[in-house]
Amino acid sequence: MKRIKVIIFFLVWALLSIPAADGGQTELRILYVNDFHGFAEPHQPVGAVEPLGGVAYLAGKVDRLRRGRPTLLLAGGDMTQGNNWANFFKGASSIELMNAMKFDALVVGNHEFDYGVGVLKKRISQARFPVLGANVQGLSAVKPYVIKKFPGLRVAIIGVVTQDTPVTTHPRNVVGLKFLNPDDTVAGYLEKLKNQADIFIVLTHLGHPVDRMMAVKVKGIDVIVGGHSHTKVMKPAVAGNTLVVQAWEHAKALGVLDLTIQDRKIVKYDGYLEEIKPVPGGENPAVQKIVAKYEGQLDRLVNVAIGEAEVDLDGQHVRTRETNLGNLITDIIRETTGATAAIINGGGIRTGIPKGVVKIKDVYTALPFDNYLVSLRLTGREIREALEHGVSSLGEPAGRFPQVSGLRFTYSLSAPAGSRVREVIIGGGPLDPVKEYAVATHDFLIAGGDGYKVFSRAINTDNHGHLGGLLKSDRIIYNDASRWLRDVVIQYIQTNKKITARVEGRIQEIL
Repeated sequence: MKRIKVIIFFLVWALLSIPAADGGQTELRILYVNDFHGFAEPHQPVGAVEPLGGVAYLAGKVDRLRRGRPTLLLAGGDMTQGNNWANFFKGASSIELMNAMKFDALVVGNHEFDYGVGVLKKRISQARFPVLGANVQGLSAVKPYVIKKFPGLRVAIIGVVTQDTPVTTHPRNVVGLKFLNPDDTVAGYLEKLKNQADIFIVLTHLGHPVDRMMAVKVKGIDVIVGGHSHTKVMKPAVAGNTLVVQAWEHAKALGVLDLTIQDRKIVKYDGYLEEIKPVPGGENPAVQKIVAKYEGQLDRLVNVAIGEAEVDLDGQHVRTRETNLGNLITDIIRETTGATAAIINGGGIRTGIPKGVVKIKDVYTALPFDNYLVSLRLTGREIREALEHGVSSLGEPAGRFPQVSGLRFTYSLSAPAGSRVREVIIGGGPLDPVKEYAVATHDFLIAGGDGYKVFSRAINTDNHGHLGGLLKSDRIIYNDASRWLRDVVIQYIQTNKKITARVEGRIQEIL
């Protein structure tokens, strides 16, 4: 009997290993999500007319779409950080639900590193699926690729993350790691695996525009499943000979890509985004139990009213323009530190706060990062450099875009990066390039986060973003590592009870 079982095992293994026969066709369905950021419950974003998302409903949709055909379920990164539901448990909640949903692979996103390498290693050890990062050196827990086998078909999945990770997470979170060029990395693995797979999928956390450039530059990729830019790609894009897809954000959509493969080539495809809404009976009960378990623990801690917002506070457009929420937060920073001006990166604000009762959880969702306030003296020339950096990537949303208080500036998008800033008014007068001003920010930018090197140069942080020399710098005016920015904002709302803010023309685009 034992011998028969062994023979059966090897026969099945041999069948799965045989490439598709010449002339035969094989079907494959790819389901994909990206940039979940822990938004487990259905939610109604500012401006939306109805609730969207809900990971239990997404899981229910996955169950129905998996039936009756070979299927892969892939995640394009940033799954374990963002909303309180993920943050309070350092991503353990997200990994548990991904295990329950039987994901086939996750590529690390830059925000998978937000809790530090030690926590990331623990999350990877808990995952019952491979976590990929072919271009990450120094972290053996991530794998470069995985090969999935179906009857008559071998699929290689190669994962790569943005090279900007050291400046899009806190630099201290990636000490000792190197992030290699994604194009070169993928090209190398395509060559290495060319005889081991029939179809090649690159699972990325690079952003949709970068994915499309990779598709043209690197030959031999059949499909790119992406993340990072939160792009709503309704139908598969074609770049070169590669299909490029991405599924929006926050479990509000599930990507579906159906492939027909013959002689190691995609001969037919169809793809779309399946919008996710809370529909009675549409949820996966097991995943709903996981959501409820962590939500119950969280609710006792953060479902506490602290004040009232008299207007909708916009956290959606903080990467492209001045917003009332950006103004409110920078005003609080400036008032708390006593600085003349405040500058933060818009990407540090993750969502808006709707009009009405404000709870602790609303502030924690909007400001999920462990950042504390720092104020330092900068010359007018350095302030201009910081603002230039903030508007250097306009044309596509970027976390570096500034939100400001105590100053106003104009910029020209038609000018080249590095010379876009025009008039700057600070403290009621024109910016003096040689005068020193007190400027408040937080430790992420002080460490050079989002590429703000002007701050790190000013206080001589080391190359790893450590603030070891911070207290010795004679340019530091305020430094309070005992409170996170979100807790400062909570205290402000508790004190003032009713809050409001408006767009005032602090940042203006001119021709």
